[in-house]
Amino acid sequence: MKTILITGATGFLGRHLADQLRAAEPDSRLRILCRGPAPRSRDAGLEIQRGDVLSRHDVMRAAEGATQIYHLAGLVSRDPREAEVLFRTHIEGTRNICEAALTQGAEKVVIASSSGTIAVSREPVMHDETATYKHEIVGAWPYYLSKIFQEKLALDYFARRKLPVVIINPSLLLGPGDERQSSTRDVALFLEGQILATPRGGLNFVDVRDVAAGTIAAMRQGRAGERYLLGGVNWTFRELIGTVARISRRRAPRLQPPYQLALHGAHCLRRIYRLVGKSFKLDDASIQMAACFWYCDSAKAQRALNFATRSPLETLKDTVEDVRRRLKP
Repeated sequence: MKTILITGATGFLGRHLADQLRAAEPDSRLRILCRGPAPRSRDAGLEIQRGDVLSRHDVMRAAEGATQIYHLAGLVSRDPREAEVLFRTHIEGTRNICEAALTQGAEKVVIASSSGTIAVSREPVMHDETATYKHEIVGAWPYYLSKIFQEKLALDYFARRKLPVVIINPSLLLGPGDERQSSTRDVALFLEGQILATPRGGLNFVDVRDVAAGTIAAMRQGRAGERYLLGGVNWTFRELIGTVARISRRRAPRLQPPYQLALHGAHCLRRIYRLVGKSFKLDDASIQMAACFWYCDSAKAQRALNFATRSPLETLKDTVEDVRRRLKP
């Protein structure tokens, strides 16, 4: 019986991946490495191993006998104070996975990174896999910078030690099932009335269910040493917020201030909210990121992996419905 190891299976993408793998690989043993309580732990189709991706011993034990490894474990945060834990999780965790895969003789490793390592700019330009790393833009954001070094480390294992590793680079994941609101946080902020102006940048978003399918395709068809951008539509933030507003039947903000004015306005709003005992949740990093364009081209994945995405309206409707359910007291 083939053994498949997943790290990060309790996260947004990981839950969908685990569900789809169970359907796609019914005769395989699906092993999950997780630190805390594992949902669906009573499911007979899952083998749960307690452990931390930062522990070499835990990872080596989990990888024993695994022919395929999906490494999705990570931390999503825009808080610069969490830089150390972001770097440790994404770099040391990936090193442990790669070493375990080599030692245990895994046939292939798929590592989840982010489109934001290469597909971001100050102008509305679309990027593909030939784009270079954007250190000069994301250098102040530890999440994306740590993902850059994660990718470099993994690809170095391929180049120097012939580890068959494939990188997937999803754009912003939306859809149902984001229990921690790691990716759907901005939709939640809009529904809570916290987004009072429209950013001037743009983004790419994609349905998490489609990315889960693309991740399985990357394991089956992806070429070792390659990366694959898994994105959906490229929209301005005005298009995104306007569409979410129509779906949720809320008023979209009319203001679209310049970047510096948006930052200043957020600082003022935080002080005002504190005076009345409330919290203004939109942070500076989010405002800075929203001034950029995160456009990407997934043509390579469409050709090589048969990657396909559903209607963005379906994704947004399901996202709004799911987030609303979670916001209810």
